[in-house]
Amino acid sequence: MPIKTQRDLPARSILENENIFVMDEYRSAHQDIRPLKIAILNLMPLKEDTELQLLRALSNTPLQIDVTFLTVKSHVSKNTPASHLNRFYMTYYDIRENKFDGLIITGAPVELMDFEEVDYWDELCEIMDWSKRNVTSTFHICWGAQAGLYHHFGIKKIVLPQKLSGIYSHRVMNRKIPLVRGFDDIFLAPHSRNTATDDAAIDADDRLTVLARSEEAGIYLCMADEGRQIFVLGHSEYDRYTLRQEYERDLKKGINPIIPVNYFPDDDPTKKPYLQWRSHSNNLYSNWLNYYVYQITPYDLGEIDYGMWI
Repeated sequence: MPIKTQRDLPARSILENENIFVMDEYRSAHQDIRPLKIAILNLMPLKEDTELQLLRALSNTPLQIDVTFLTVKSHVSKNTPASHLNRFYMTYYDIRENKFDGLIITGAPVELMDFEEVDYWDELCEIMDWSKRNVTSTFHICWGAQAGLYHHFGIKKIVLPQKLSGIYSHRVMNRKIPLVRGFDDIFLAPHSRNTATDDAAIDADDRLTVLARSEEAGIYLCMADEGRQIFVLGHSEYDRYTLRQEYERDLKKGINPIIPVNYFPDDDPTKKPYLQWRSHSNNLYSNWLNYYVYQITPYDLGEIDYGMWI
C-alpha cells in the first residue's frame, strides 16, 4: 500500500527513486475506496485446489476483494463435481455485460495440444478479447500466459524434450517496474510444464517488457501496455505439496517423471518439500493488486472502457 506524505517532504523523492509508492495529501483525500472485483477463470482440473491457492495468494493485502469464479461453458470438467461448479461458478456468458477491476486466467493441462485443438479455445479467445475493454488488468498464469501471448501477440510455444518441473532461480530484469517491487535480485519460483514460450520472439516484440527470467526455465514474467496484460510463465501460486502431488500422479500413470528440481531435500521424494517461493509470490500478487488494479481502476466500474488497446 502507498505511504502518504507531504508533497515537499525531502525523503519523498528518495523513496520514489527506490520504487516505493508515495502519495501526497491531495491524492489521498480524493481516493474513494471500495472492494475490488476480481474474476478468476479457473481452467485447472482440480478447481478446489486452485481456488485455495489463488485466494491464499490474493489475501496478503489490506485491500478488500470480491471474487467471482468463472468456468468455460464449452468444456465439461471431469475432476470437479458439477454441484460445486453449479453453486460457486459462473460462465463468461453470465457476466459479459459486467466490468471487473482484474481478471486471472489460470493454467490448464492441455499444453501438448495445439491451441486451436483445445475444445474451449474459441470461448477463451472471446474472453481474452472481452477483457481488453472490460477489465483493468488481466493476470495470465502458465498455459494461460502462453495462450494470451499467442492470441494477442502471435508468440508460439515450443514442446520441451522433457517436462520442466521444479523450483528454479530467476533474475529480476527491470527493477524500476512496480510489479517486481520488493523482489530480491535472485528469487525462486515453481514451474511445471511440458512446453515453453519462444523467448526470442518475446524479446523481439517491443510491446512486451520482460521483468524476470531464468537461465534454466526461460522468461518467467513479462507484461504489456503498462501492466494491463501480465504474463507469468510459472506457478508462483502453488503450495508446498503441489509439485509432489503432480509427481506422484505421473508416477501412477507410468510416465516415469523426473524428480522436481530443487524441491525435495536431497532429491528424496519421501522427505518434506522445501517451501522457498512464498514471499515472492505474496509480493507478486500484492504488487499486481495495488499498482495495476487498485491504483488504476476507476471507482465507478462503469467507466472502464479501454477500447482495443493492444
